[in-house]
Parts: sequence; C-alpha cells; structure tokens
Amino acid sequence: MAWEFETDPDFAEQLAWIDAFVREEIEPLDLILQSPFDLDNPLNRRFVRPLQQQVKARGLWACHLGPELGGPGYGQVKLALMNEILGRSVFAPTVFGCQAPDSGNAEILAVYGTDEQKARYLQPLLANDIVSCFSMTEPQGGADPTTFTTRAEQRDDHWFLNGEKWFATNARYASFFLVMAVTDPDAPPHRRLSVFIIPKDAPGLEIVRNVGYGDRDPAHAYLRFTDVAVPLDHMLGGQGDGFVVAQVRLGGGRIHHAMRTIGKARQAFDMLCDRALARISRGEPLASKQMVQEKIADSWIELEQFRLLVLRTAWKIDREKDYNRVRGDISAVKAAMPKVLHDIAARAVYIHGCLGLSNETPLAAMVLDSFQVGLADGPTDVHKVTLAKQLLRGRKHSQGLFPDYHVPARRAAALARYGLAGDEAGLKAAIA
Repeated sequence: MAWEFETDPDFAEQLAWIDAFVREEIEPLDLILQSPFDLDNPLNRRFVRPLQQQVKARGLWACHLGPELGGPGYGQVKLALMNEILGRSVFAPTVFGCQAPDSGNAEILAVYGTDEQKARYLQPLLANDIVSCFSMTEPQGGADPTTFTTRAEQRDDHWFLNGEKWFATNARYASFFLVMAVTDPDAPPHRRLSVFIIPKDAPGLEIVRNVGYGDRDPAHAYLRFTDVAVPLDHMLGGQGDGFVVAQVRLGGGRIHHAMRTIGKARQAFDMLCDRALARISRGEPLASKQMVQEKIADSWIELEQFRLLVLRTAWKIDREKDYNRVRGDISAVKAAMPKVLHDIAARAVYIHGCLGLSNETPLAAMVLDSFQVGLADGPTDVHKVTLAKQLLRGRKHSQGLFPDYHVPARRAAALARYGLAGDEAGLKAAIA
C-alpha cells in the first residue's frame, strides 16, 4: 500500500526554481505592466518574451500539453504543485504558457480542429503569438446554457450568427473567438448548442463595450453578433455537440483555477501573519491577541484542507484519465474555492485595517476576486447541486417506516445475534 506526501526530488528542484523565478522575475512585472494578454504592448514584448524563453529552456513551457503539442505532458498533481506557485502572479501563467482561457481553447482546437485550423489558430496560440476568447455566457441567462438565445442558422455554405454574449474574457485582445450558439432550438436542452470559431475581424462582430470589475483591466466584453457569416468547417465537433466540446476545457479549467487560487490564498495568509506580528496595539503585537490567533489558525486549517482536496482531485484525474469520472470531485473543489479565498483575504483585510481596504495592498482585490472565482466556469450553487447528485446517485437507502440505523431495531437484532434477552444484557429498562 502506497500512501505518500513527498515530491519527487528532481521535480522538487524544478519547483524551487519556479518559486524563485516567479518571486524575483515575474511578480515585479505585476506592478508595472497592465495585462498579460495585451500582446501589442511593447513593454510586454520587451519583458515577457525573454522570461518565456528561460521557461522553455528549462523544459517548463505549457506543461499541461502533451509532447505532440509542444509540452512535457505533466499530470495534474505536478500541475497542481506548479500552479499554486504561478497563482501568486498575474503574469506567471503567461510566462509559463498555461494562461486561461487560451489553455482551454487550445485543448478544444487540438481535439476538434482541422489541420488548417490548427495551423491558423492553434499553433500561434500555443506560441503566445495570439490570444483567444471563449464566449459562452449571455446577458439574460448568465452561464445557464439552456437559456441561451444566440442563434446560428445555416444558409447555403455558411452559418449566420445573431445574438449577444456577456462577459467574454479577453475579447478586446483576442484574435479569434470560440462561440457557443443555438443550432437546433427544438432539440433537447443539452443538444441545442454548437461551438464555432470566429475571427476577430468577422463582419458583424461588435464589442458593444468592455467591462471590468473593481479597478481591474476592463477586459470582459459585451458582444453583439449581427449576421456573422461562419464557414461550415468552422464548427468544432458536430452539430449539437456544444456541451461535449465545452467540457474538454471546463473540467481542466476548473481544477487549474483552484490550483492557482491556492497560491493567491497563501499570499493573503502570509500577509495576515506578517501584519499580525508587525502591528502593535496597546503595547503588544496583534499576534498576541487570542481573537487574532483564532483568525490565523482558522485560515491555515482552511487553506491546508482545500489544498489537500485539490491535490487529491488532481491525483484522481491522473488515475482515471477522464474528467467526467471525477466530475463530483471537481465540483467540490470549485464550490470550496471562493469561500477559502474570501475568508482568508477578508481576515487579512480586517487585521490590516484601512490599509487592507485600500488599493495599496492587494487584499481588497483578493476579496473581490473570491466572488469572481465563485462565478467563473459555473456558479458555486450549480457545482453544489452537481456534487450532491453525484453523491446520491445509486446510493441505497432505508425502505422501512424507520431507517435501518434506528437504534431499537438494531439493538433487537444484536440481542438476537448473540442469543440474549434484554434483561440479561442489563437493557431491560432501556427496551421496556
């Protein structure tokens, strides 16, 4: 029986290099550059490209991809250990070639794209020469695909898209969009949708406005499609396969998002501890106050519990080789993620006082991010429902008037098994 928590020594060395590299070379970029997706920014090309070359030379570029796509094909456990470091920095995923949503979109193109589409879209995406957008949610229905109204109708040799999409991440920087649209409104809910590739310059594609949250880069677009013509071969998968195609990216995206959230939550925890030790109140550090100590203890426990859940889920994905077979575990991770980040960051804000609320620390932004991670890739409520259904499916339950664990019936069965009467066992009063 193998049961270990140790990291392979060779990979531990890589992790030590990643940790130092992110801390010394990448985290400073977060303070002076705007968006890692703005590839036209000359400062991005000046500072990010050389770091990417160092990562490639180290053999750590796009580690989520297999060798056929230019990556080393790391399993999810290794990716978890990497991503909890990369999660500390906005620019780190881009420097390591694993930034969302491009990573998930690349996986879709690798599975469903034609050779021509891979040459036109996938290869430059993998090289970070372009960035992409996954456009799914809509203004009236949020992330519920069964309510989508954006429609694609076939006329001769093209599909024509009409409708609106909401909060399409990185649309302003994207060279192409993967768009979910209704192709068969009369089909069952999970067979109504298909996914299309749409170039950014397609006539009829309009960015109504770019939307941000907090003081973040307004990089989430409100899109409108007006008779956007799409060639027939730009549908990914078959007609009605939208749900299946989306799951190629969503399963991995959710667990990777959680991995990076560990890094962000650990940052908040470290800031909480630092301020508790450094700040003096009534002649002694805040760290000496029992209520502050409780906040520190609760934060560490919650973070370590969440990290173990993520690592266990990553291990199960590596073992099963199928996201669908680990769907409940991924939903559990997704549901736990926003609360862990929120609670730790909020405690840190409180201990910092007004400094924590200000934009002179990243803590208030982390609290806001906790709501974002609770909404991205499906809201928390949906994932709790998914997990509950998974846990209850096929589970046997009591059939009688009282449950099988009803103590009087179990006690009577135990007495019969051992051939005892209640009074012999000293239970006369209890069962009278």
